[in-house]
Amino acid sequence: MGRAFEFRKARKMKRWSAMAKTFTRLGKDIVMAVKEGGPDPETNSKLRAVIQNAKSANMPKDNVERAIKRASDKSLGDYKTVLYEGYAPHGIAILVETATDNTNRTVANIRSYFNKCDGNLGTSGSVEFMFDHTCNFRIASEGIDVEELELEMIDFGAEEVFEDEDGIMIYAPFQNFGDIQKFFEERKIEIESSGFDRIPQVTKTLPDELKEDVEKLLEKIEDDDDVQNVYHTMNE
Repeated sequence: MGRAFEFRKARKMKRWSAMAKTFTRLGKDIVMAVKEGGPDPETNSKLRAVIQNAKSANMPKDNVERAIKRASDKSLGDYKTVLYEGYAPHGIAILVETATDNTNRTVANIRSYFNKCDGNLGTSGSVEFMFDHTCNFRIASEGIDVEELELEMIDFGAEEVFEDEDGIMIYAPFQNFGDIQKFFEERKIEIESSGFDRIPQVTKTLPDELKEDVEKLLEKIEDDDDVQNVYHTMNE
């Protein structure tokens, strides 16, 4: 098991711990998917993937349906995905993925968090190269031979295939998401959840007293309503 396994294990303990926040983020994902490809999950593969994730997170069906209806409301502004990059104290690189209908508000908020916590908001491309952009899928392990699946996934560029307590995880390059999704759907293998990660190529270990400085900044960023995901190079 490699970087993807360790990355996932660390993030599971922290990411999206508040259920209401999870549903808000999933709702934005649904709206963006509908606006991009339409409200029918049968013809919108991105929407199918988000609905699978919502189901995995136990998001009520009514919430999913409301988000789909909201997306067709012409008065609703378009959400835009914007990536922000910077450094926390002690040389820890941070990537912030946002979904926003007001970039001026979002960048002002993100900049203020960095400034208040002795960090620095950087320019585009300043730290993104330090992370591998990957896609991931989780499927049930029942009836699946992991070794056989791993051999099949090599043809799709999969970098890691491993089993944990939640099922079988597959990590592959970001650009191969559609091909892998199609493979599972054609094989009638249910995708329990899927998504994207930015896995740090190198991590840095900090003593506890310095780690607290970074955690303070991460908490402020993650609490922002416009923030979807936060990635960093601190060893957790």
